[in-house]
Amino acid sequence: MNLVSVRIITDDVDRLSDFYARLTGVTVDRPVPDFAELRTPNGTLALGSTRTVGLFGAGSAESAANRSVIIELLVDDVDATYASLQPWVTTFVNEPTTMPWGNRSLLLRDPDGNLVNLFAPVTPAAIEKFSPYER
Repeated sequence: MNLVSVRIITDDVDRLSDFYARLTGVTVDRPVPDFAELRTPNGTLALGSTRTVGLFGAGSAESAANRSVIIELLVDDVDATYASLQPWVTTFVNEPTTMPWGNRSLLLRDPDGNLVNLFAPVTPAAIEKFSPYER
């Protein structure tokens, strides 16, 4: 088994597509109006309209209701990223912080309220752990 993507259900695919494209610098693939994908070298963030939920089962997902998942994106420099985001990101959960497990992290919320962690490994063990991943 291999993790391929994580999908966010939203009432506004355009708004979230624009947000994540600006955040990541990744081009958004929009095969249909109700679906978008941002493909990175390590995985895909998919965005689906609430209109697609019925295809999986009525009521199986709800837009802007997440309080248990964190979308984590590897960056080169958390502090520089924080400075570049301040003019347009509206909700930061914290300022750059070095976590006990060796990552420097910045948490923010996307326009639907989903938690996003932008992080960079800073200790030797964390750097080794994430060395196979592209940034």
